[in-house]
Amino acid sequence: MVVRQKLPVIANVRNGFIRLVPMPELAKALWTPTDERIAKSRMSRFAKKVNKSVGLHAWSVAQPSEFWSEVWDECAMVGTKGDRTFIPNAAGTPISAAKFFPDAQLSVVENFLQKSGTAHGTTEALVAIDENGVRRSRTWDELSLRVAAIAGSLEQLGVVAGDRVVAWLPNSLEAVEVMLGAASIGAVFSSASPDFGANGVTDRFGQIEPKILVAVDGYRYNGKDFDCMERLTHIRAGLPTLVAIVLVSNVSVGEHSRDGLLAYETFVSSGLSSPVAPQRFGFDHPWYVLYSSGTTGVPKCIVHRTGGVLIQHLKEHQLHCDLGDDDRVMYFTTTGWMMWNWLVSVLASGATAVLFDGAPTAPNTSRLFDIVDSERITLLGVSAKYIDSVRKAGVEPRTSHSLQSLHTICSTGSPLSPEGFDWVYASVKQDVHLSSISGGTDLCACFVGGDPTRPIYRGEIQGPMLGMASDAVDDKSNSLINQPGVAGELVCRQAFPSTPIGFWNDGRAGAPDPMQPGPKYLSAYFERIPGIWAQGDFASWTEHHGIVIHGRSDTTLNPGGVRIGTAEITRVVEQHLEVLESLVFGQEIDNDVRIVLLVRLAEGVTLSDQLIGDIKSRIRVACTPRHVPGLVLQVGDLPRTRSNKLVELAVADAVNGRPVRNSEAIANPECIWQIVELLNSPR
Repeated sequence: MVVRQKLPVIANVRNGFIRLVPMPELAKALWTPTDERIAKSRMSRFAKKVNKSVGLHAWSVAQPSEFWSEVWDECAMVGTKGDRTFIPNAAGTPISAAKFFPDAQLSVVENFLQKSGTAHGTTEALVAIDENGVRRSRTWDELSLRVAAIAGSLEQLGVVAGDRVVAWLPNSLEAVEVMLGAASIGAVFSSASPDFGANGVTDRFGQIEPKILVAVDGYRYNGKDFDCMERLTHIRAGLPTLVAIVLVSNVSVGEHSRDGLLAYETFVSSGLSSPVAPQRFGFDHPWYVLYSSGTTGVPKCIVHRTGGVLIQHLKEHQLHCDLGDDDRVMYFTTTGWMMWNWLVSVLASGATAVLFDGAPTAPNTSRLFDIVDSERITLLGVSAKYIDSVRKAGVEPRTSHSLQSLHTICSTGSPLSPEGFDWVYASVKQDVHLSSISGGTDLCACFVGGDPTRPIYRGEIQGPMLGMASDAVDDKSNSLINQPGVAGELVCRQAFPSTPIGFWNDGRAGAPDPMQPGPKYLSAYFERIPGIWAQGDFASWTEHHGIVIHGRSDTTLNPGGVRIGTAEITRVVEQHLEVLESLVFGQEIDNDVRIVLLVRLAEGVTLSDQLIGDIKSRIRVACTPRHVPGLVLQVGDLPRTRSNKLVELAVADAVNGRPVRNSEAIANPECIWQIVELLNSPR
């Protein structure tokens, strides 16, 4: 029998940072694209077009005006580009002060619906599949007709450019139709998923004072129907600026009064007699309002510009994900996560968007892979948590599914573990581009991600996205690119098109415009490193010039003054077959920080001294002695946001006697107080 011992990570402490020297096994490429695949890729063709077969990324950040102008042309953006591409920010001002395409005029609807009215107009633009397996679709021509009708109906209700139209909807055809109908006339769109509570919805939508709400009467998740009508009554009362509520009938729910509510199909039909063609607006016209997680206070309303988000998505889809006309894309997401906005933008590249609503494991753990085969999905997007859960469930799609159509798998939401990389190539498909990406709601795009022309190394994101001067820096803003394994702050050193316009109503003296950059916005991204965007993630470079994300820098642990990313610990802990999930936070004790590890264990498993010792030993070997938690506790559940992200900050706040800010954003806030009680109980 051959015993394979995991080699330890060598750690050196320098200037308060931990240097993590990658284990030898990290240096082996899991996947390398063939010469033929590289030559056929959009990335390779673009590099040849701009004569940058070598040094493409360096050129893209050194020459932003030339690069973004080429992206506009390469990705076939519809609109008038104008003579000016880029006006840099003045010295001493944040990079958000730069301007891209200041003379441009465009419509996202024209970009999304380029296939309507052509020979391809009768092919599918959208496919929606619910948990029950009900399949609905819209052709490009049908979608164009309905969007024009919705725009007409909105105008009849008095909606004008700049007004807000909001949707409390599942990942459905209606959500996309309403978004495009609003964008046609320049209205600002915002969405939340129906699993949000009434307060969570009004905390978000109430700040932006919407004129129209499109809501759903109910939804199904994991075999259970949920009635939304009672919550809708409270939401209606909490949004006094509404002039109309449009109701989508989705599932059979209890009897409720629908007085004063406009049926969705009636709403669409009313605009058929007076359809409205899409209008063009400036590059910086507001398109979306997205929201921070709300775990650090009332959710911040992040206002995103039309052209900036669109051109970023086109670049990411076509160049980094190699998408084109014949692709079919499914990303498992809700309308409350920025990946929904990212997903629906594939329409602008001529690809079909497949919308799935429901539990990804209902009726079985292979559900998403079933859809990959039945819908001929070419790009599948999931969260790192999903990959980890199916890996632990022993799912082996390569033995039960064809997956012939699948050329790309995207993963985001949290750092993807090296074991997750291994599982994809061993259990899903050997010839697939695993694109681990990282960005955020803050920019509605990615800082780092995939490149179909480069190898994949386990545990690593391939590198910075084109046009993004992404870097990991130390506490003196020095780049760590030549110090692989040394973790620091993830930043973007130069301007990029999808910096938010600002936070809604982030007022300041002399700036009454609700969408101008104000003090909260400037503090959120530019206070840590003046003028440079700091994302709030803890990252390190690798020897391949890839990136590893270690977790949020604002949840970074600091025992003895040494910075440790929480994901460094949870990644090791969750390799244990008996551990389903884990969460790490710092407890302030005696002017220092004690690392506390919470574990949710497999059914029937109890946290014994032996298991604790095993977990600590694994952490000590894989990381350093400084990473070993001072306390390990078993819990029945862990607190998470409604988009299923674990909330370390809220737990740390509660345990350390600070107020838990905006618990409404947390799907199961009772877990927090159970954890506090557990910590305070005698042991």
